[in-house]
Amino acid sequence: MKRALLALMLATPLVSACGFTPIYAEPAVGSSLRRIAVSTQDDRLGYRLREQLEDALAWDRSSAPLYRLTTQVEQNRRSLGRRIDDTATRYELTVKAAWTLTPTSGGTPLTGTETVTTTYAAADQPYAAIAAQQDGEERAASELARLIRLDLMQALAGQ
Repeated sequence: MKRALLALMLATPLVSACGFTPIYAEPAVGSSLRRIAVSTQDDRLGYRLREQLEDALAWDRSSAPLYRLTTQVEQNRRSLGRRIDDTATRYELTVKAAWTLTPTSGGTPLTGTETVTTTYAAADQPYAAIAAQQDGEERAASELARLIRLDLMQALAGQ
């Protein structure tokens, strides 16, 4: 145990000496992510995606944005299982988000797309069916925000 700790302590200065900076560190991408203003389409899924993206990017509302992120979301719902009465038992929700990151000072915008698929159970009661669908949308928006954040980190790290 002591040898492993000693080896770690000796290796740390060597890694930092070669110029390694974590992608989430202040000098790299982290400060730029906080200054991305997000806009989405005006519907329930767009609203959920905007909330998730603002949380994932830790948007700093007190400073002027360096970038504007716009997204266009499409969703497709498909029934998976069928009962004897030909009603669905599960649904597959596929959500595709096309995003564009534009610098506010002008410049070339960056674009990308991400696709997420989630499933949810169909319920017999109307309220439970709506709640299950909304839960599937929330999970899809959360995963899309995570994937878009990773895309943005990779794109901004290359600049």
